[in-house]
Amino acid sequence: MGKSEGEGNAVFLSDTPDVIRKKVMRAVTDSGPTTENQEKPLEIQNLFDIMKVVSSKDTYEHFDNLYKTVNIRYGDLKKQLAEDIIIATAPIREKINDISTDSSYLRQVARHGAIKARESASRTIKEVREIIGFKSF
Repeated sequence: MGKSEGEGNAVFLSDTPDVIRKKVMRAVTDSGPTTENQEKPLEIQNLFDIMKVVSSKDTYEHFDNLYKTVNIRYGDLKKQLAEDIIIATAPIREKINDISTDSSYLRQVARHGAIKARESASRTIKEVREIIGFKSF
């Protein structure tokens, strides 16, 4: 969520709560609004857009009102946003962790994928051989 590209520029569903907190706290902000009802710059609007998805309506409206009245503290906004992201993504993160530790399931998925890949590759090779006129002996 910071300026630079790469892993730090996104929150992944598998990120731990500590990693989510660090990423959100590094999100780019400005020095804050200078006049009431000022339009939000893109970096700030992005934080509010995420908050609209993961936070309660009351929480969103609280911080939106603070911004509109030039009373926003971005540190408070980011702390709240990080906690709300952690709560919203917890069930998915738990499922990811469950699957990633189930080695027999992962082996089964890999075997199934290999079978499907072989079938697809076999069809493709057959089609290519027909197109180029290659005949097997």
